[in-house]
Amino acid sequence: MVMVRIRGAAVLAAAGVLAAACGGAAGGGSSMDDAATPAPPASSAPAAGSPAAPGTASPGTAAAVPEKLRFTAATLDGAPFSGESLAGRPVVFWFWAPWCPKCRSEAPGVKAAREKYAARGVEFVGIASLDKLPAMKRFAKDTGTDAITQLNDEKGAVWTRLGVSEQSTFVFMRPDGSATKESGPLDPEELTGHVEKLLGDG
Repeated sequence: MVMVRIRGAAVLAAAGVLAAACGGAAGGGSSMDDAATPAPPASSAPAAGSPAAPGTASPGTAAAVPEKLRFTAATLDGAPFSGESLAGRPVVFWFWAPWCPKCRSEAPGVKAAREKYAARGVEFVGIASLDKLPAMKRFAKDTGTDAITQLNDEKGAVWTRLGVSEQSTFVFMRPDGSATKESGPLDPEELTGHVEKLLGDG
């Protein structure tokens, strides 16, 4: 009888943990709800120092990984990238196409915002699609946005995962995995306003 009570308490406790992990705060614009999946327990304590660079795994991280970040891709230079590396960080995803005039017009603002907010831990990730790799690389170089992490999503897999269907689109993801989506173009002032909200300052 005692064993049955203990097992019943354990089941209730597990259900409570799962319920607490679901859902996220909604922000302005189009809200994108996502359930954050707890990261597997680490075999050792996290190493001291700064967070891992974007695209690389961060062993021992305690951050939950939202389903939308469970993707892999390649940068425009062919380096592997893991979406899970962004877990627990504020992220600005910029979805663009090389031939898109709206995307080209907002590129200087994206570049400036990335330079302004990098010191505050905001990650900027461009997701290029709807064209071939040479055109993507040429756009990034011509607009000076090649210093930003830019992913080749020629097949549209990352666009689909984050619920994006047109360019230009921004997805602002908070550290808890909740996100809002905004259609572009966004001028520099509008983009800055969204990033400030992402950081809780707006």
